Amino acid sequence: MSTTPIADSARQIPLAGPATETASAERGVLRFTTAGSVDDGKSTLIGRLLYDSQAVYDDQLASVRKSRINRSSGPLDLSLITDGLRAEREQGITIDVAYRYFSTPARKFIIADTPGHEQYTRNMATGASTADAAVILIDATRGVLTQTRRHAYISSLLGIRHLAAAVNKMDLVGFSQDVFLRIAKDFQELAGKLGVDEIYSVPVSALEGDNIVRRSSRTPWFEGPALLQHLERVPVRNGLAAGPLRFPVQYVIRPDGRFRGFAGQVVSGVLKSGMEVVALPSGRKTGVRSLVTFDGELESAQPGTAVTVTLEDEIDVSRGDLLLSPDAAPWVSRRFQAMLVWMDSQPFDPDKLYLVKHTTRAVRGRVSRIHYRVDVNSLDREPATALNMNDIAAVEMETTLPLFFDAYSQVRSTGSFILIDPISNATVAAGMIESPAETAEQKHARSDPGVSIQERRRRFGHSAGALWVHGRPGLAELIEQRLFEASWNVHLVQTDEVDPERVVTIAGALRDAGVFVLFSSGTHSPFRNSVAKVFGAEAFFDVSENEPQPAISTIIHKLQVWAAGLQRDAV
Repeated sequence: MSTTPIADSARQIPLAGPATETASAERGVLRFTTAGSVDDGKSTLIGRLLYDSQAVYDDQLASVRKSRINRSSGPLDLSLITDGLRAEREQGITIDVAYRYFSTPARKFIIADTPGHEQYTRNMATGASTADAAVILIDATRGVLTQTRRHAYISSLLGIRHLAAAVNKMDLVGFSQDVFLRIAKDFQELAGKLGVDEIYSVPVSALEGDNIVRRSSRTPWFEGPALLQHLERVPVRNGLAAGPLRFPVQYVIRPDGRFRGFAGQVVSGVLKSGMEVVALPSGRKTGVRSLVTFDGELESAQPGTAVTVTLEDEIDVSRGDLLLSPDAAPWVSRRFQAMLVWMDSQPFDPDKLYLVKHTTRAVRGRVSRIHYRVDVNSLDREPATALNMNDIAAVEMETTLPLFFDAYSQVRSTGSFILIDPISNATVAAGMIESPAETAEQKHARSDPGVSIQERRRRFGHSAGALWVHGRPGLAELIEQRLFEASWNVHLVQTDEVDPERVVTIAGALRDAGVFVLFSSGTHSPFRNSVAKVFGAEAFFDVSENEPQPAISTIIHKLQVWAAGLQRDAV
């Protein structure tokens, strides 16, 4: 059976410019995932990438051609290249994550083809957890759908900063520029709410190959590079080596009385022979004697390197312990704040103790509090006491033993964890740590006893702020209703019905309570500037009667962007 890549003169990979192995090494390996709603064409797009880049082998292509199931209108169903499970081929859907590898003269790639069905959102989260970029497929005939929003939100939650919106099936809409621009604008607005800055939109036809590996003549109005050319230029995360040293101990190797080593993988920073390290939880300092591998000793180990470490001193180090540099300690706590993706068909049980798997450490723990659940349709935060499959929520976790962790945004490995049902051994949730949680003792020890500003923000999803609506009868009431429906802690003050001298006092009291206040003024109020000073320039907005009235949806959107801490923009 031949395993030689197919030579096909009709399939030529475009060159982005002179490329060498050195250039490829400098650009590194790009890990990216596909995401989007069901039947948007994710598997077909990956099949087209592999096929047109000559990364499909003879035996793989022969298997696809012999398949009795052909879901496309053309002679070859490229989605079957990645949909390898029998159930996937029979149902015409992707069920499990499929990883594929290919390279171009400019870069090497690892692709995670993930399911689009809501039922398999957990699989999508798994595939995206190690990705540097995500290709969000959008059906040109349907636009941005609920599952598209869900997957884009999970991608941003997992720290993916580069999103490519591939508007697929352009052949079904006559390669309409208007259709593409409308969908690209909708996705841009969605990405703005999520705080993702690196967005690239491209019109494609995965089935026919337009703008996949080379620009298509059927979209003369599109001036950007093809999808593959764009992916060749996406910067790879290179901050791991520059980050704090983190080496979770996986296994203690003791073949005889002369050797004692600690095996594991460097997940952040650079581990060097001779450097000083600290072992947690003991806190003992020692030096690295050697870095041992099957091929011999190393002088240094980069992130992703599996290595066995021997130490200068005989200190107590076990599986689950952490070696780190003395000048960059992680958080150590039994309680922390995290975003949680519930993956189990069984609902969350608030009285149940789960197994918390964090790096190489496993301890018992529970979800002590649900701050809010995210509505993926509107991205609003809503109160919740229960979690069902595919729900995303901000929670507070408590474990029986301390964990050594970083924020997920800083170090993915030490900032992530999974929850395991101790009875069924099923993985029920995946979490991304944000920060330690404040203990009751710390709350009482604060110089400002009571509920903190941060606690109010976590509860309501926004800080205290104000919107002054001048000379717009009824507008403030409508905005209040919309914000209230979105679970905001909001209150309307009709300034014409309040003693003018009390307006500033009321503003200060509501600010301290974490309320977003709407001030409706039918006439000019001399206290408007004083109220603005109470809330500060970053949290005070204004709707003037001298300008055209903006749409309520526009006002709500900009307030949501402000609440998410993404940017400050005038209403």
